[in-house]
Amino acid sequence: MSGNKWIEEELEDGLRVNYRLKKIFHTGESKFQTVDLVDLEPFGRCLIIDGLIQSCQVDEFVYHECLVHPAMLLHPNPKTVFIGGGGEGSTAREVLRHSSVEKCVMVDIDDVVVHFCREHLPENAEAFKDPRLELIIDDAKKQLEDSTTKYDVIIMDLDDPLEGGPCYQLYTKEFYTMAKSKLTPNGVLVTQSGQAGIKQHPVVFTSIHNTLKQVFAQVFPMNQAVYSFMDEWGWNLAVQDAAIPDPKKLSKEEVDKRIASRIKGDLQFLDGESWAGVFALSKKHRRSLAEETAVLSTSGTFRFMHNPGVRTIAEVGSKGDETNGKKMKI
Repeated sequence: MSGNKWIEEELEDGLRVNYRLKKIFHTGESKFQTVDLVDLEPFGRCLIIDGLIQSCQVDEFVYHECLVHPAMLLHPNPKTVFIGGGGEGSTAREVLRHSSVEKCVMVDIDDVVVHFCREHLPENAEAFKDPRLELIIDDAKKQLEDSTTKYDVIIMDLDDPLEGGPCYQLYTKEFYTMAKSKLTPNGVLVTQSGQAGIKQHPVVFTSIHNTLKQVFAQVFPMNQAVYSFMDEWGWNLAVQDAAIPDPKKLSKEEVDKRIASRIKGDLQFLDGESWAGVFALSKKHRRSLAEETAVLSTSGTFRFMHNPGVRTIAEVGSKGDETNGKKMKI
């Protein structure tokens, strides 16, 4: 593919970003969403769902290490793990690095996402082959509701809460109440929570946090810059046991000790020092979290992230002027 094709992504009203497209591995519609697997010049291989970048090789480890390891390391001995979503396999890869894990159930609704990521993301090949992984193509909510297993850790690696998307119900008080009933007494739940930068964090990050607070004894917000997302990203970690210590109070030495004793191989991003940064939110963030009153519900309040439903390639003309070219669907 020639180097004059660009993907345009609308991040919010008034803000669009273009990325040079090197190669298309797959593009199409599944039963639930648009799914594109492409190679972008600045980010490498990327999964794009409903026009929004979900995961890129250049920095997916930042997102997935922040999503997985704080929850796993707060639990004293996680043996059973449930992953809702996570179709590209990176979340399962990080979970299965923990030597204590005996069973990891991953449920993703979209077999198209799973198939193409398993075929085109070699860094996750071992995770998909690991005998401890049970992969189920189905509705994560239904599978968790019907499960007779109690899980030590539940990880919700979902698409963003988009109006009309398949996942918004999995960010509600009703879902979190059900999920809590599927945890062991020391159980931990963590969910990706959308944009969490200085401007966009009140859209869904704070309301997800407040919703979890209605259900769990303690909820710890996290954020970190993710380069390919063009923003800071958020996660919320919820625990059943009020006696579990605040992760901000764990020393650098203690975090490094847990990582060394429990995780196989070297992490690329997270260690005792960066752990403190993930939990250290700005004054503005802390104020927004404290003032948030919205509780997300299937029958009442809900907030959605921006989704213009636009997924285009701009083909730039020979003089570098987009108007000399054309626009097309991926």
